[in-house]
Amino acid sequence: MNKRLALLPLFTLLGACSFVQLSDAGHGVAQMEPADIANCSEVGEVSSQTRSKVVVNRGNAKVREELLVLARNEAAGLGANAIVPIGEPENGQQRFRAYRCE
Repeated sequence: MNKRLALLPLFTLLGACSFVQLSDAGHGVAQMEPADIANCSEVGEVSSQTRSKVVVNRGNAKVREELLVLARNEAAGLGANAIVPIGEPENGQQRFRAYRCE
């Protein structure tokens, strides 16, 4: 049996796994829309990056989820409690504006 074919189930499983975890501080950061942050103060910008391919292309939903988790974790370090995406994910990368909302 071809070795690549034998490893395919393993790679498929790895592609479905999440490689990042939401930190305790990241739990306090919400994803919002521009209309939701009218009364908030911008505290900075964060960017996140994850692998969009692990042997095979990973699903867009999984990549988007990981980018959001990474951004929430990073924004918490700035004292933010909200993030708003700046554009769409591209090649496993995305930028967000971080805000502090009262």
